[in-house]
Amino acid sequence: MGGNSSIPSNMLEIEGFEISPEFKYPLFFLLLFVYSTLLFSNIGVLILILKEKSLHQPMYFLFCNLSVNDLIGNTVLLPQLMAHVLSTKRFVTYNQCLFQAFHSHTFGSASHIILVFMAVDRYVAICNPLRYSTIMTNKTVIGLSATAWGVSILLVSVLLGLTVRLSRCRSVIRNAFCDNPSLFKLSCEDVSINNFYGLFFTVLVFTFSIGGIAATYIRIALICWIKKNKELNNKALQTCASHLVLYLIMLWTGFLTIILHRFPNYPDLRKIAYILFHVVPANLNPIIYGLQTRSLRD
Repeated sequence: MGGNSSIPSNMLEIEGFEISPEFKYPLFFLLLFVYSTLLFSNIGVLILILKEKSLHQPMYFLFCNLSVNDLIGNTVLLPQLMAHVLSTKRFVTYNQCLFQAFHSHTFGSASHIILVFMAVDRYVAICNPLRYSTIMTNKTVIGLSATAWGVSILLVSVLLGLTVRLSRCRSVIRNAFCDNPSLFKLSCEDVSINNFYGLFFTVLVFTFSIGGIAATYIRIALICWIKKNKELNNKALQTCASHLVLYLIMLWTGFLTIILHRFPNYPDLRKIAYILFHVVPANLNPIIYGLQTRSLRD
């Protein structure tokens, strides 16, 4: 910690966005609007699913996970971001930063895993409709949900555990919020193990999610093609289309962030991409799912 004696060792400064004064309030209100709509729509969907007996089905309970995840992920990110848009002093403690990074990465990996499990649920519903109720029991749904959260928390704990062990020689987070790469870049030590595990973590989550989604959807498409049952095809297309759109939006905004981490010349683009990764799916999930699913729409 040699050269850092002037700053309390647990305080970090967040670089944030360079915003000219006339854009401060428009940006603040835009974020506030985005956050409010996201809270309103996700909490609305959760209450609806919990209150409405007809919606007590595996598909909707799995979707509840997505809403809860979106709410936590964005609540950890957006209020602080809004405060930082208005203030010039952007300081957080190291522990607050760690807390934000933990929830942010857990949010990212849980989104992927939950969407794969939702695809599996659709697969069972379309390809094994008669056995659906015996396969997708409440116990199964609880098990899948617990797995999604458990695996995410475990992977992220290791990710941040490797970062916490490093000593710090810098105190500025070169980002608009805290994530793992910004945290380990505070160190002057060798961070190759952090880079390696970070890459392993990303590849693992993406391979599982792309592989899982591709496998289930190819099987669903084949079944629909073989059976040529019009009603079945329409039903499959309707729920699967919405699910696939959610997945692709999340995949692209996620990819954008990862790619932009490799290009340090575009820091603002990276920050924006990361916020979009949190905000866009969380706002669209309830809308796309709500409008596509007849019982939810009614």
